[in-house]
Amino acid sequence: MLRFAMAASAAILTLSTFPAHAADARLQAAVASADRGAENKARDGARNPAATLGFWGLKAKQTVIEISPGGGYWTEILAPYAKATSGTYVAGVTDVDNPRTSEAAKKGLETFKAKYADPAKYGVIKYTGFGVASKPLGAPNSADLVFTSRNIHNFTYTPGFLDKAMADFFAVLKPGGVLGVEEHRADPRPEVPGITDGYVSTATVVAAAQKAGFKLAASSEINANPKDTKDHPFGVWTLPPVKRSAPAGQPANPAFDRAKYDAIGESDRMTLRFVKPR
Repeated sequence: MLRFAMAASAAILTLSTFPAHAADARLQAAVASADRGAENKARDGARNPAATLGFWGLKAKQTVIEISPGGGYWTEILAPYAKATSGTYVAGVTDVDNPRTSEAAKKGLETFKAKYADPAKYGVIKYTGFGVASKPLGAPNSADLVFTSRNIHNFTYTPGFLDKAMADFFAVLKPGGVLGVEEHRADPRPEVPGITDGYVSTATVVAAAQKAGFKLAASSEINANPKDTKDHPFGVWTLPPVKRSAPAGQPANPAFDRAKYDAIGESDRMTLRFVKPR
C-alpha cells in the first residue's frame, strides 16, 4: 500500500496539465449537441465529459472501445465525435454468445442498438461482446483507447472477472494505447468487504491493471467530489443518479429523506490513465 501511495502521488496531475481538448471544436460540438438526451446533459457538471476524455487522450481518427455503455451517456458524445473525425466507436456490450445471458439483457441490447442506429447522427457504431466468458474485444493491438466508466465494482463481484477484463483490455490495445478508468472511490477509508457499497480503492484498480501489464501514467481529480462521505445507507446507489431509497430489490421508500444525499450529488470518483507499454 505504501509503495502504491508513493507511486500514485507522483502521478497525480492537475486538470490544467491536460488542455488538449480545450480547442477541440468537434468534441465540444458533440458535448453540446441538441441530439443528446436532456437527462444526460443535466449530468455533465458531475461527469465532466470533455475534460475526462481529454485526460484520457482522445484524438481524431482513433478506435475507441467503451466497456458497458449502459444507457449511452458516452455513446451520445463519442459516436458523433468518431463520425466527425474519421474514427471508430466500438461499444462493448452484453455478450449474447454466453448461454447464460438473459432474454431481458438481450432485449436491452436490441433497444440500445435501435436507439443509436441513425448513421446520420452516430455514424456506424461497431459492437463487441463483453462479459465473464466473452471472446476478445477485437483484433490484438487494434484499439487506441479502451475506457470503462463506473463499472469496475461490477467486475469484482464474480471471481476472476476483474483479471479477465483487464487482460481483455490489454490484448486489444495497441502498444502505447490507453486504458481509461473512472470509478467510485473508497479512499481514504478502506474498501467495504466484498465492495457491496460500490466504492473501490484506487489500490485495487491499480493492482489489477498492473497485473495485466499496464503502467499507471496519471491520475486526475477531474471527477472528485469532496462532499461524498461514502457512508450512505444503500451504498453509492443512494446518491444521484440512482437515488435508491430502500435495499436492492425492494420497493422505493417514499418516506426516505433524500435531501442530504441529493445535496451531495454524484459520487467521488477516481479518474486514471493507464498505458500499454510499447
